[in-house]
Amino acid sequence: MKIDSVELQKIAVRQSQYPNADKPEFLLVGRSNVGKSSFINALIGRKNFARTSSKPGKTQTLNFYLVNNAFYLIDVPGYGYSNVSKEKNHKMGLMIEEYIKSRGNLSHVFLLIDYRHKPSEDDILMYNYLKYYNLDTTIIATKYDKVGATSRVSQDKIICETLKLEDKSFIQFSSTTKKGKEEIYKIIQKNLENDENAI
Repeated sequence: MKIDSVELQKIAVRQSQYPNADKPEFLLVGRSNVGKSSFINALIGRKNFARTSSKPGKTQTLNFYLVNNAFYLIDVPGYGYSNVSKEKNHKMGLMIEEYIKSRGNLSHVFLLIDYRHKPSEDDILMYNYLKYYNLDTTIIATKYDKVGATSRVSQDKIICETLKLEDKSFIQFSSTTKKGKEEIYKIIQKNLENDENAI
């Protein structure tokens, strides 16, 4: 897949602000410090297009990135950041829930977890939530390059056991080395082709 164009087309906090539902959408969810902005930048081949921040919890809106005028990447607020008030966390949770329940053109979900750590309770809750709504979901384990080669087999096992996945049924990803990027492109491309066939 070649990325020719990308633009942040819409910033939304409610359904009335979403763009027209005329293109497939790929939702990105994960903890507030999991590296969603770096993930987006790696996928689209732009260094600082999605703003990364040393301060977790910065994204508090639904950000619709239009790619190749063909599909959207949707970045949503991260979960699990303790310095965000309970009220604000609740509001952001409702914002994401409204999107998931109302968006018929949601094609696929990428759930980002941190490869360095055991999936958190919030990660487990989110994964079960996505499964409850029967959403096609791929687990992306970010920051793969931060884990030494000797620890990777045990880390793979921890992730699979915690999330009850089949062996290695997730993508190891690094925004630094771009490991996993082509696998993600294939998932996006397959969904785009399926969408065209459905029309």
